[in-house]
Amino acid sequence: MRSTLEDLLLPIAAILAALLLFGLFVMLSGLNPLDVWRLLFMGAFGDAYSWQNTLQRAAPLMLTALCVVIPARAGLVVIGGEGALVLGGLAAAVLAHALPPAVALSAPLAGSLLVCLAAAAAGGLWVMLAGWLRQYRGINETISSLLLAYVAIGLFKHFVEGPLRDPSSLNTPSTYELAEGLRIGAMGGSDVHWGLVVGVVACLVAELWLRLTTSGFAVRVVGGNMRAAQLVGLPASRLVLLACLLGGAAAGVAGGIEVAAVHTKANAALIAGYGYAGILVAFMARQSPLAVIPVAILLGGFGAAGSLLQRRLGMPDASVLVLQGLAFVLILASEALRGGAWRTWLRSAHKVAA
Repeated sequence: MRSTLEDLLLPIAAILAALLLFGLFVMLSGLNPLDVWRLLFMGAFGDAYSWQNTLQRAAPLMLTALCVVIPARAGLVVIGGEGALVLGGLAAAVLAHALPPAVALSAPLAGSLLVCLAAAAAGGLWVMLAGWLRQYRGINETISSLLLAYVAIGLFKHFVEGPLRDPSSLNTPSTYELAEGLRIGAMGGSDVHWGLVVGVVACLVAELWLRLTTSGFAVRVVGGNMRAAQLVGLPASRLVLLACLLGGAAAGVAGGIEVAAVHTKANAALIAGYGYAGILVAFMARQSPLAVIPVAILLGGFGAAGSLLQRRLGMPDASVLVLQGLAFVLILASEALRGGAWRTWLRSAHKVAA
């Protein structure tokens, strides 16, 4: 029970502390923190329009967070979800060249499924490369996955601005638009696309897989102690590669959905930092796929509120990135207070105050 309370209360305390520090930050800029906090939550959850923007942003965050969560359960720290996302989006855009429009229109649901499969394959294989380098070449997966993300972004820009470019896209180089049969539509006449359902289902499936299946349990054993897993005969390297494949596939699907449901083509707008924000979501969720869902909605809301802060108070749209950065630092710092260390810290603070 104490551990569960710490899992809940420490991230909440870190978010509240980040909001307080963010209020201090805007106060130094000459703004009223109360106005900023009010607009922040109004822009995220104030009305139906705000909720639609929030849920739209939450969908890719859920999937990119899984790119961190699933490998983490196998003992890896993978932070290259941005690379898997852009390659997933690129793979979806390639289908506009590979499939004739008549084929894409003949079976719309199959076309959308094909987009997700192509994106999952691209993202999964890319992140699995980081796992392979770790297992068979001893290269740190955190560094390799981050560097591979920059390589992936470079490849994305090369193909979008070169071989796959639509000649009619002048100021913003883009690929050809996906045919209607390859696109993913919105739910119930709203602006929220079906990618949100994909994200929620992916989180639920990942939670059930890790908790209730033999392979999921084996992955957790490898993450707990790889040497012990090898001693009992578990194929540790294969399980690590499987975790990287599944995590990268989730981030790749996020990119494919962004292309198929939001942009309808691949361009620089796809490089929006969802892969990096997914790292924050994963750490705030304590590497729990189930907890990723509410955390992604919260962080998606903060991102959606940036435009409202810009319109009402003249703040830069990217100012919410300061809030995200503060939250990330405080989430990491809160790990030092686990296991009852916060009681020792409070007693020391009380003695100093006395």
